[in-house]
Amino acid sequence: MKIIKAFWRRLTSPSKVAVGVVLFMGFMGGLLFWGAFNTGMEATNTEAFCSGCHAPIVKEIQETVHYSNRSGVRAICSDCHVPHNWTDKMVRKVQASKELVAHALGTIDTEEKFQARRGHLANREWQRMKDNDSQECRNCHEFEFMDFSEQGPRSVKQHSTALASGDKTCVDCHKGIAHKLPDMKGVEGWQ
Repeated sequence: MKIIKAFWRRLTSPSKVAVGVVLFMGFMGGLLFWGAFNTGMEATNTEAFCSGCHAPIVKEIQETVHYSNRSGVRAICSDCHVPHNWTDKMVRKVQASKELVAHALGTIDTEEKFQARRGHLANREWQRMKDNDSQECRNCHEFEFMDFSEQGPRSVKQHSTALASGDKTCVDCHKGIAHKLPDMKGVEGWQ
């Protein structure tokens, strides 16, 4: 009983050293938590992680100019599907957690099931990109630096009018830029 009373007395009147140790341990614990959290966030931004559930899609992008090109610049899944600023990234990660649940429940765990839901998934992603003004595209492609002399007449017309005025955003015209398109019947503005 004496040991418990002595321990309790020590807890209720800690020394300055004990307070310092507790604060230091709290700080170190916070650093470790933040490091582990950030490492986890970065791990879920890798091509290897994405291909765990979306292998057919990851294979598709490898056949596009966004993956292999003369400049050597390569976009991976997270470059186009995860916002770069921190708060939007966290919101997107929470939204994407339902994709992990869908895969675990077997909603899109086979190529056939994925293809059957491809239109729905594409429309949802296009809407997300339209809602944020194609921010992920703009992380690499800046309107201010477009060289209209290097573009075709149709592109110049669209970029200098609809895109410049804000009437349209990148994804309105560039659906399927990195992925095969689903059945486009009923998609607005698509012929």
